[in-house]
This record gives sequence, C-alpha cells and structure tokens, in this order.
Amino acid sequence: MSVSVTSPAQPGKTIMRNRLFAVLGGLYLAQSIPSYLFVAALPPIMREVGVSRTAIGYMSILLLPLVLKFIWAPWIDRIRPFARAHRAGWVFITQIGVIATILALIAVGPTQVGWIIAIGFVASLLISTQDIATDGYAAKYLPEADRPIGNAIQGGSIAFGVVIGGTLGLVLYHYIGWTGMLVTIAIISLLPLVAAALMREDDPVPDPAAKRPSIRAFLRRPEARQILWIALIYRASEGLVKAMEGSYLVDAGIPLNQIGYLSGIAATTAGLGGSILAAWMVRTRGLAFVLALLGGLRTFCFLLFAGHALGVVTGAWPLFGAAGFQTLIRYMEIVALYSLFMAVTTSEQPGTDFTILACAQLLVYLAGSMMAGKLADTLGYGWLFSIATAISALAVIATVRMIATTAAARKGAGAA
Repeated sequence: MSVSVTSPAQPGKTIMRNRLFAVLGGLYLAQSIPSYLFVAALPPIMREVGVSRTAIGYMSILLLPLVLKFIWAPWIDRIRPFARAHRAGWVFITQIGVIATILALIAVGPTQVGWIIAIGFVASLLISTQDIATDGYAAKYLPEADRPIGNAIQGGSIAFGVVIGGTLGLVLYHYIGWTGMLVTIAIISLLPLVAAALMREDDPVPDPAAKRPSIRAFLRRPEARQILWIALIYRASEGLVKAMEGSYLVDAGIPLNQIGYLSGIAATTAGLGGSILAAWMVRTRGLAFVLALLGGLRTFCFLLFAGHALGVVTGAWPLFGAAGFQTLIRYMEIVALYSLFMAVTTSEQPGTDFTILACAQLLVYLAGSMMAGKLADTLGYGWLFSIATAISALAVIATVRMIATTAAARKGAGAA
C-alpha cells in the first residue's frame, strides 16, 4: 500500500498564487475606478447641468495617454522609484496622484469644462503610467499557465470599475451631490493601495552595463514583430462597428432606455462571465483556437448588423443579440490577446513589451472608430457593416496563420 504525502511546499505555492491573483485584482481595480469616473460618470453629470455636447466631446482627449503610453513605458521599466519597490513604487506614486486629481475636481465644479479636461488629462497620464507598471508586473510574475486567469481577473476588475466609478458615481451624485460623490470615490480609491503594499518583486539592481529597456529592443525580436502585426489587424474591424452601434440602434427605432439596459447588463455580464469563460477556453483549447472561434463569432455578429441595415434581416431581437454577444466576445478577446501578448514579453522589459502591443491594438480600434461616422454618412450603414464584416474575416484568417508560423518558429528554435 502506498501512502500519499503532500509536499509542504505545495500549500505555500498555492497561497502565493492566490495572493498574486488578489493583488492583480486590486491593482486593476485601482486604475479602473477613476477611469470610469471620468469617462462614464462625469459626461452625463456635465450634460445635466447644461454643458454642451460639443464641449463634452472634447473629453475624448483623455484617451490620448492610453494610446501613447508606449513612448514612456521603457522609463517605467528602467527607473525604480524606491530601493525595494520597482513597479509597486510606481503604483503608489500614481495612485496617490490620481486620488489628488479626484479631490481637485471639488474646487472646479461640473460646469468648468476646461479645468475638468485639464485635471482629467493629468489623471489619464497617471493612470496610463500605473497601467504600464501593473501590466509589467503581471507579465513578469504570472506563470504561462496562469496568464489567462490573470487577464480574466483584469476583465472582471474593469467590470467592477464600471460599476463603482461609473454607476455608483452617478448614484452618489444624485443623492449627495458633487463634493460628496468625489470624496466617496477618492476614499474608495485608497483601498487598492493595499494591493500595492502586498506586491512582491525580485527585480535585481540594474546593471549599468546591461542594455536598457527600449522600443528598439522590442522591434529587434522577430517573434515580437509577428505578434505586433496580430495586434494591429485582429481588432481592426471592431471600431467601425462599435462606434456606430448606438447610433444605428437609435436610427433603427430602439428606445434609449432599452439601449441603456442592453449596454449596462451586457458590459457587467460580459466583464465577469466572459473573462472567466475565455480563461478556461485558452487553458483547455489554446490561443489559436480561441481567437479563431471568437473572430468567427464576431464576424457573424457584424454580418447580422449588415443584413439588418440592408433589409435582409428584420426585427429588433437580432440586433439585441448581435450587440450583446459582441460585447461578450470583446471581453473574451482581450483575455486571449493579452495572454498572447504576455507570451512574447521579456523579463528585462515586460512593461514596455506588453504596452507596445496593447497600444497597437487600441490604436487601430480608435482609428476605425474615427472613420466609422464618415463611412456611415458617405456609404450608409449597410456598406459600413459589410466592410467591417469582410475586414474581420480576413483578420481572423491572417491571425491564425501568423500564430501557427510563430509557434512553428519557436518549435524549430527549441529543437535547434
């Protein structure tokens, strides 16, 4: 008879693993709460007090640091703010700064658009910098098998950020006013600092003779350039549809309250359930299969929009299904794509490597969003959604081929 003995190291390893997951949840929540305060709660509040739609539209400039953060990402990988805290130091500094920007809004009020944008831009710079440090920490310390779980935690944290920073912010404003809302959100934003205090890092003291983190170092690696192409093409079609989704639902006669319910329920459900489902699928079926499946389903949703706009598909339910399902797909895509991005990060500059890829996929998404309105006005919804469907299908085929090529190259290098 054999006796099964549990290794004493195993429970400790499980505790450290769960601790890492909890820390990542707190870190991603730290940046999502203030993000959605600015992009989801403030615009409706500003509109209610009479700020023009044109002025509120200028709030989109707050997205600029999220697209350009790859420029200063190498500095976050290079510089250690405190002797024993590299990325944890950046999280502390930026989170305290973000809380200060939230409190600074108290003196401004909801009608001072220029000041709100200025303060929001500072907050966006801080949040983007914190994101570099957090993503670098996740890419460096998550084992390969746990990367899908880590990215699912990110998706779930973002969903909670929507609820706390966006929904709760609006509710608080309704009941206790501008100052009460901001003070409450600022206090809540202190809690994720506990996660920063629990971060454990083993980064060595930088060697002056070693190569410094840089964008050039990323581009020198063939496998990194291959994944960069995937980042640039896989989501190229999404901005074209997402930017015009709400407008099309309105033009199709869907009441605003139903659109609001659809958006809120879909985002919360997809952020939690979709992220967990995607993590399980990546672990069990692999990245290539998941990205191919999600891309195919996304293409079908776009096809439904095109068919409805062209009069081939009728009724509201196909639109509800396509809109809600593609929100689910979008959260699942992020889990799979970010797991792919983490696979090509290096321990020397994880924040830089990951940020370049994350910015690339966001850049092409925003480019599509910017073109969507012009295409809809010029060609009509039918052609816009048809073009997006074709681009989506081609992107899926190209992505699967490039992943296969990259895997084959790695296998060949390993055999050599």
